[in-house]
Amino acid sequence: MIIPLALAILWLIPNLREIVFSVLADAFLQVSAFVALTLALYYGISHNLNATPLQNWMRQKSYREIIFAGLMGILPGCGGAIVVITQYTQGKIGFGAVVAVLTSTMGDAAFLLISQRPRDAAIVLSISIIVGILSGLVADWFLPAPKHDAKKPIDQQKAATLQHLNYFEIGINRFSTAFWGLLIIPASIIALLLAMQQDVNHLLGLSEKSIECLGAITGFICLMLWALSAKNDHYSELTKENDNVLPQHWIRKVAQDTQFVTSWVVVAFILFELTLLIAGDDILNSLKLWGSTTVFFAAMVGLLPGCGPQIMVTGLYLQGAIPLSAQLANAISNDGDALFPAIALAPKAALLATLYSTVPALLAGYTYYWFIEMSF
Repeated sequence: MIIPLALAILWLIPNLREIVFSVLADAFLQVSAFVALTLALYYGISHNLNATPLQNWMRQKSYREIIFAGLMGILPGCGGAIVVITQYTQGKIGFGAVVAVLTSTMGDAAFLLISQRPRDAAIVLSISIIVGILSGLVADWFLPAPKHDAKKPIDQQKAATLQHLNYFEIGINRFSTAFWGLLIIPASIIALLLAMQQDVNHLLGLSEKSIECLGAITGFICLMLWALSAKNDHYSELTKENDNVLPQHWIRKVAQDTQFVTSWVVVAFILFELTLLIAGDDILNSLKLWGSTTVFFAAMVGLLPGCGPQIMVTGLYLQGAIPLSAQLANAISNDGDALFPAIALAPKAALLATLYSTVPALLAGYTYYWFIEMSF
């Protein structure tokens, strides 16, 4: 609750009120609405998809599972990568697939980049999948793999019966599911109109900044729902999507993940605006003067588990503080939320795969920096 309370305090300061208003409105209208729409399409399709033919095809050749893992990793969010990690811990796929998926995945930061800079997202994701598949093949053919150290996962139904049911959390989850179920379509339409530079207030006959005001209010509601539904008693709880043992409907998963992304986007944007307010535009110029060093630091941030820090790096890129090469290095280096189950169930494989993904991240980032960015 520290984050929404801090935001409320900032709102009470007259000089900061406009900044808080703008950050909340932009986070919801420019990011959350598109994230919710993308997640609804993704989870809706995957919920009804029969994956048996694909699994049979994949198991026939080892390189096919690496290609499959790379494709799963490139999907926005962490669901695809977590699926691959789970398959590895069950002994169904090899270590090369783990390297491929952890290298290619960008986690939830992909939603932010896709919604704000789709062309740049296409560049980053295309390079990520190529680097991911190549890294997986190299790891499978030439590099040493750990002995299979996967621990037996706890049965989910048994875990659910052991967990004390918190009726407040159940109520919050039901409310957020209904909230987003009603909001996805109208919010997406408004966001698309705004993206096409349409005056939505005029089109709907509303007074000036009415839509922005509604966006700011809804953005703060998202922040509160995330704060109330997450336990937030560990680093992993803050930096990854919520794990919920309640019966999962795909709309509920859409709601949870959208709220998580929204909250970290708000944190990234408000920290950036406050930094500019305190230090001035010189902070941007100083970051730009770092040049290629930003590539290294972005790759190092990618070593942190979870999507929260990676969303903040993407926020810095969107604000023009770091170059695309640094964003690319972070995207390849970071493992998203998939690193948490990997660490829990196969710690040796998780550590080795993370180290293996850092080298191609630095190579790709510096190659793009010197041969693309420095050439123009």
